[in-house]
Amino acid sequence: MAIHPSAIKRAKQNEKRRVRSLHFESTVKSSVKKVREAIEEKDIEGARKALLKAIPLIQKGCSKGIFHKNTSARKISRLTQAANSLKSAK
Repeated sequence: MAIHPSAIKRAKQNEKRRVRSLHFESTVKSSVKKVREAIEEKDIEGARKALLKAIPLIQKGCSKGIFHKNTSARKISRLTQAANSLKSAK
């Protein structure tokens, strides 16, 4: 455990950041899950709406440093491809 005052402060800051990041990651996972569920149900309009909500969240996670830029790009790309495949299959 931290003994020096600066180390105690740093531990408190790290815990705040950890909790904030955990909440944001959970929010992003939920939004991605909604997109995937809509795709499985073959709901084109629902998938499009969920995708439009998920993309800004993923990009925001990238800008905050929660996700690596390639990770966020990969997530967005795969979700978009899956949503677009519904349109072509119809």
